Amino acid sequence: MSSPESPRTRAPNMRDVARLAGVSYQTVSRVINNSDALRPETRDRVVAAMEQLHYRPNRAARALKTSRSRTIGVLASIRATYGPALTIQAIEAAAVKEGFYVNTAHVAETDEQSIVSAVDWLTDQDIEGLVIIAPQQRVFDTLARIDQLPPMVTLRSGLDGDPHALWVDQAAGARAATGHLADLGHQYIRHLAGPRDWIEADARMQGYLLELSDRDLPTLPPIQGDWTAEFGYWAGRQLMMGNDATAFFCSNDEMALGVLHAAHSLHLRVPQDISVVGFDDIPAAQHFWPPLTTVRLDFAELGRRCVQMLLYGRDDTTVDVEPRLIARDSSGPAHSAR
Repeated sequence: MSSPESPRTRAPNMRDVARLAGVSYQTVSRVINNSDALRPETRDRVVAAMEQLHYRPNRAARALKTSRSRTIGVLASIRATYGPALTIQAIEAAAVKEGFYVNTAHVAETDEQSIVSAVDWLTDQDIEGLVIIAPQQRVFDTLARIDQLPPMVTLRSGLDGDPHALWVDQAAGARAATGHLADLGHQYIRHLAGPRDWIEADARMQGYLLELSDRDLPTLPPIQGDWTAEFGYWAGRQLMMGNDATAFFCSNDEMALGVLHAAHSLHLRVPQDISVVGFDDIPAAQHFWPPLTTVRLDFAELGRRCVQMLLYGRDDTTVDVEPRLIARDSSGPAHSAR
C-alpha cells in the first residue's frame, strides 16, 4: 500500500468526522455501514458532521452490506530490513487464513504528525485491529496520546506485562551470543550495536553488557552502527587494527558480514584469529565464508502470533518468542591474547 497523504492535503477522514461529532470512529463506521444499533440523534449528528466536512466514504462504503470490514491495519515505521519485512509477510499470510485482508502504512518519518496521519489513514479504511511494527520509543509515546485506537498489538523488545505487546526477549538473544563467545574462552569481545534510537538495538546492547558483567569480563565500549555491512567493514577494520579484541558480536547479520570482510582484508583467519557472531539468521548467513554463527528469531512465527493475539486475545502461546543461538563455523576457541 502507498503511504498516507500529507496532512496538509489529505481529504477529511472518519477520525475527523468522529472528532467533530463527538463520537468514536467506530460509531462513524456504524453510520456508514447502516447499523441499526444507533440512536437516531447520534446518527443525525454524525451525518451532519460528514456534510459539514464534505466527507465522502471511500473504501468503507464498499462494506455497506456487512458490519465488518475484515481488514487489519499494519503501521510500520521501519525500513524493509529482513526481520520486519518477513514479519509483515507472515501477518498477511496469517490474516488471509483467518479471512482478513491487511492494509499497511509505511512512514518514513516518526514525528508525531506523520504517525497520527498514518493512523488516521488506516482507521479510515475501517480496520478492525492494528499491528504496530516500530523500533523507536517515540512512536509508542505518540500512540499513547491518540484517543480511540482500535484493538492493537505491538511488537516490543521490552516492557514485559504490557497487555498490547507481543514481547520478544532480544536481550536474552544477545546474552546467548555473548555467552557463547565467553564459553569459547574469549575475554575481549567487541559489540557493534544498531542505531541509538532503536529499541531492539538497545535491548541487544544491554544483553551484551549484562552478560559481560555477570561473567566479570572486561567491558569494551559498544560501537553504535547503522545495520549495514559497509559500517561493519570499516568499524571492523579499525578495531582489528587496534588488536583489542578476539571476538565480535554484531547486532545484525549484515554488520557481521562486513566484519568478516574486514578480517579477510587484513589477512586474519576466522575463527582461528577472530570469532564473529551475528543476529537475525538471515537466509544468506549460512552461506557467508565461513558460515555465520548467529541468533535466530522466528519472524514468521512473530507475524502469525500477532494475528492470533489480535483476533483471539492473549494466551500462553502469544508471548515470549525466544531467540535461539545457531552455532556455525565463524566462532571458535579463543587464541592467546594478541
